[in-house]
Amino acid sequence: MMTTLSDPAVAPAVNDDKTLADPFVKCLVRLIRAEDSCGLWRGKCDADLLANFTVTDEQRRAIPIIGDPDPYVLWKLDIFYAAVGLAIEERSDLLVSRTMEVSQEGFGRVLFTTKRLVLLSKTLRDVHRFGFNTLRDCAKTGTRLVNDAVAVIKAYPDVARA
Repeated sequence: MMTTLSDPAVAPAVNDDKTLADPFVKCLVRLIRAEDSCGLWRGKCDADLLANFTVTDEQRRAIPIIGDPDPYVLWKLDIFYAAVGLAIEERSDLLVSRTMEVSQEGFGRVLFTTKRLVLLSKTLRDVHRFGFNTLRDCAKTGTRLVNDAVAVIKAYPDVARA
């Protein structure tokens, strides 16, 4: 079950209409809403759903350095990278495969491929502290990852379509 941040005084503002209109953020919201099979989040606005992807510096410091990733944090990580993959597919018209492996200690790797081309390979660290300072940072990071992968497709179109 998705929960909201417990202290609204600490929760960062996500009412930025420009950020909510970002194509990557819209893709992320679509995936979050697709996970809501019982309709529990139907009444929530997009900003409320995305508030869970923000972790302030104070909240991050409160999380121990050593610890197993919480299942909810792993879900957020999975949804974020699923949105990256979906956004790559939408921009390239290619089928993209995502492989993600995370150890119990919170380290791992995410890999995006299409046909025989590796589009993106990213090392994951401190997964138990996954989150962004602001929604704008989330949008920038997601958009940058998508742009990097699309640039690889444009650089090697024959391999991407082989």
